[in-house]
Amino acid sequence: MKEKNENIPDPSKIEKELGEFLNKKFGGNVKIITPSILPKQTSIKGKDVIEDKKKFVNFDIKPSELISYLDQYIVRQNKAKSVLATKICTHFNKIKYTESLTNTSHPPITGNIKSNILMLGPTGVGKTYIIKLIAKRIGVPFVKADATKFSETGYVGGDVEDIIRDLVREADDDISIAEYGIVYIDEIDKIAASQNFRGADVSRTGVQRALLKPMEETDVELKVPHDPISMMQELESYQKTGKRNRKRVNTANILFIVSGAFGDLAKIVSKRVTKQSIGFASTLSSSLQESQLLQQMKSEDLVEFGFESEFIGRLPVRCILDPLSKQDLYDILRMPNNPVVLGKRLDFKSYGIDIVFTDDALELLAEKASQENTGARGLVSAVENTLISFEEKLPSSSINILTVTKELVAKPEKHLEKILCEEQQANKDSEEGKLALENRKAIHAKALENEKTYIISYITDNWKNLSHRHGLTLSDYRCGLVADYFSTHVTELGNAIRQVKSYYESIKKIEVDFYKNYDLNIVMEEDAVDFLIEEMIHNPITSEDVMEKIYNDFYDGLNLVRDKSGKNRFFISRDALLEHKKFLDDLIRKKLS
Repeated sequence: MKEKNENIPDPSKIEKELGEFLNKKFGGNVKIITPSILPKQTSIKGKDVIEDKKKFVNFDIKPSELISYLDQYIVRQNKAKSVLATKICTHFNKIKYTESLTNTSHPPITGNIKSNILMLGPTGVGKTYIIKLIAKRIGVPFVKADATKFSETGYVGGDVEDIIRDLVREADDDISIAEYGIVYIDEIDKIAASQNFRGADVSRTGVQRALLKPMEETDVELKVPHDPISMMQELESYQKTGKRNRKRVNTANILFIVSGAFGDLAKIVSKRVTKQSIGFASTLSSSLQESQLLQQMKSEDLVEFGFESEFIGRLPVRCILDPLSKQDLYDILRMPNNPVVLGKRLDFKSYGIDIVFTDDALELLAEKASQENTGARGLVSAVENTLISFEEKLPSSSINILTVTKELVAKPEKHLEKILCEEQQANKDSEEGKLALENRKAIHAKALENEKTYIISYITDNWKNLSHRHGLTLSDYRCGLVADYFSTHVTELGNAIRQVKSYYESIKKIEVDFYKNYDLNIVMEEDAVDFLIEEMIHNPITSEDVMEKIYNDFYDGLNLVRDKSGKNRFFISRDALLEHKKFLDDLIRKKLS
């Protein structure tokens, strides 16, 4: 008798269950038509063949590279960035190395200890943001969930295994890719057993226990039990291919990262530290700040907080994030890639309005945000509360620029009323209104220039990492080109560099195409390349337009020189592009003299 794998469902059983379900749901109106012949499946040594080709992990990022990447987005949190970058890079590099040994005489060690991570820190310090950035940089599937939505099987709520199924969907249903993903669970402190609860707090500890196996290693069935849709899909797939495809995900290499604010944990640590101290030392321990206390946290403190020791044991790496000061909030707003300012620029750009923030405006917004005590989230509230009325009124006006100054942040309604009044006067050809409009344009231009200067200095300070990462030599002039593109387009700094690089490559390709099409070997000097990049940034021209312009300006003259002198390599400078007739006259005179 053919041996059957217990984990692979029997098609006849699926068909029977579906038939009973459809009969109960629709009576006799809907039935399953069974094909007379099902495709046969190859068998080896009595076992069904399951196609399972894992994709090799292509990962070669070093911790220092990932830290440099995070520095472009995350203010402060140096210790946290170091811990996260190091352990996550090691996790994936270890997988790559281990898999390279599977077909050798040196098998990997027995057992798999994952570096699952516990992140602790107050709200708004960037816990979720930093993990999203890491997942984006290393290019693995990433899913996020709140611990409060889960429940132990049998209780109301989501199954903890649902997040693994979500990971497969993020991997476009490729299980082999999903098995190298990252699962991030926020608000993990909410599933700690209540410290004031007498008896077993099963609804919370049950979730902890349900997470134990996935966090270590287990096989998660993609087919949800008693789900007729997934059963029908499985039967349809078998009928089409004759293959019983693998429908389980192994979590051995899936990295779990959990985080929470852990509001009362510092008190527990303080209590323990105070008990262990005597005399003068106990007074000192009580004066420690919350972040300093958390640095002294031990597993026993987490157990007292409400976690089971088995659960804490699955999280060997601890990462503590610091609260953000007013200066930190200002530094966040000044970072080129911060989503608060970029998001607001995008909001107004969608109405055709260019918005720029002055430095003193950012300082005042950071001060307002710090008063809310919600970390970086306070920045969003401060910016939204300041600009919401402008976002409502300006799209219906003819105003297409907005400079966010300190005066605007201090009294937004008064400032809005003023610029709308000035716009009306300008539209009526009032001299006073025209003068006010010119003044606003001058203020906007100055603020934009100051922003470009800051971006140039930022690129200059980080040119080595940025040049290496994007494969473009960032000279002083090109730093200015990137700043130009960044200031006139709503995009992240990395995208601006990539776009400048794209312009550079398209111009170098012109050299190749010109030789192929016209048998003339032209070489664009660096100042000519930079000049053309600048033109492409500020004008709607393409590489085809540049090619046509170079042909019209240079072909006849260069062709004449080639025919008369036999030379077929010509260097084109910026001056040559600007004054092509003078360049050709000098070249002809020199070559033919």
